[in-house]
Amino acid sequence: MTVKQLRAFLAVAQSLSFAQACERLHLSQPALSLAIKNLEESLGGPLLLRTTRSVALTAEGELLLPIARRLLADWDNTEELLRQHFTLQLGQVAIAAMPSFAGNLLPVALKGFRERHPKVNVAVHDVINEQVVEMVRNRRVELGVAFEPGNLDGIDFQPLYTDRFVAVVPADSPLAARNEVDWAQLLEEHFIALQRPSAVRLLLEESIAAQHGKLRVAFESHQLVTVGRMVAQGLGVSAVPSLCIQQMQELGARCVALSAPVVEQRVGLLSLQGHRLSAAAQALAETLRALVDRQP
Repeated sequence: MTVKQLRAFLAVAQSLSFAQACERLHLSQPALSLAIKNLEESLGGPLLLRTTRSVALTAEGELLLPIARRLLADWDNTEELLRQHFTLQLGQVAIAAMPSFAGNLLPVALKGFRERHPKVNVAVHDVINEQVVEMVRNRRVELGVAFEPGNLDGIDFQPLYTDRFVAVVPADSPLAARNEVDWAQLLEEHFIALQRPSAVRLLLEESIAAQHGKLRVAFESHQLVTVGRMVAQGLGVSAVPSLCIQQMQELGARCVALSAPVVEQRVGLLSLQGHRLSAAAQALAETLRALVDRQP
């Protein structure tokens, strides 16, 4: 039993006329008769009583009529729903992003995305870098934005940009007046860090270990916003991805270029390897790429 056969049966059953059904479906009489015949053969018996002057439903045809109406209505509704999803008139997409991206660039991207696709719902998971990778790997989200994972097992990584870390210092600190500071100068102050297992914390520790040894931490926090506020209050200094510069400055801290060593890490889009993204996820990924390309 096919949709085409059901449409043929319904057209004849409603009009009780093969001629009218042919006109409605834009089919020839032989094509319509063949569709009805194939449907009857697949179901095991006649559905219509045909004479040279009239068409009537058999008992089985009467039984099929309301079912055919319901099945075709469901099919048409499903067709329309999928069409709206493919054309982004409706839809939903879930994305996980590490805090430095989720709290800074992502809202800008989402604003542009919503203006173009107002009826596509976006669920945002603001989680640490490691959780972004796991959420993509476990199919909890279609897209992730995170630092390049050390283990790409099952994950597709598309680079967006390379983020260079900057020093964050109190506005009244002598370091705030410099164009650049090095790690030796920064580590003379109390250091405020994100708590483990933050990828930012681990990257900083690994990057400075060879030249400066173990990172000595005076204060820890789970949130970048809290780190920025503590620095602004003069509790110490920190180092964050350059994407957070505006956020740190809005909190009252100052950001300065950081060297010796320069700490850099690639940030990119994560998706499940071999998985075709939904139309909504593809559109969101394109929006993110376009926005990053426009950044200085």
